Amino acid sequence: MRAADRLARFNRALPNRVIRRFAGRIPPLAVVEHRGRRSGRAYRTPVVAFGLPDGNLVALFYGADRDWVRNVLAAGSCTLQRGGRRVERTAPRLLGRDDALALAPAPLRAVLRPLRVARFMRLGAR
Repeated sequence: MRAADRLARFNRALPNRVIRRFAGRIPPLAVVEHRGRRSGRAYRTPVVAFGLPDGNLVALFYGADRDWVRNVLAAGSCTLQRGGRRVERTAPRLLGRDDALALAPAPLRAVLRPLRVARFMRLGAR
């Protein structure tokens, strides 16, 4: 099992349950609300989401092969709870680090550069 898989499994067991309680109210922490591809079950996944002029940029710390990422891509939309607001987001798109940096405004690039994140998800505004 990869180190990222072990860390994701640990975080799902305890820290995510705690973080989920306040993540949607304190940016850049956010909650992605989505449905399972096969089960149809509703899920709430805490993430780090940065604001863009026309949507959001979500850092994929554990990579793009997570179930929640696949669920959002398959559905083509999700609800993002951030800064105390719930907004519908559409047209999810995976981006590499360089593409994400090019898309981000200058102040956000300064925050993203030191993060060791290789993949991002861009969520468009409805």
